[in-house]
Amino acid sequence: MAASSPLTGVVLVDCAKANAKSGPAIAARQCGYGDDVEAFQTALKSACTDMGIAIDDLSELISQEQQAWSVKDGMEVAPDSPGDL
Repeated sequence: MAASSPLTGVVLVDCAKANAKSGPAIAARQCGYGDDVEAFQTALKSACTDMGIAIDDLSELISQEQQAWSVKDGMEVAPDSPGDL
């Protein structure tokens, strides 16, 4: 659910981190900045600086755990049907 007004501070950083994998346009919308991606990125960098976090790009907020889930190498193993569980 998108914020009704632009988020700031820790709440903005949390929202941005949660939506980072979707890209800056979606993250900006979800964090209450609508289509103003530039204002979102400026506010995010400011909030991060206030928290002692140095970032250059939204993608830097994607955690190692989130990145691990996006790796699709290997083989998927699953039953043939839900009844075989």
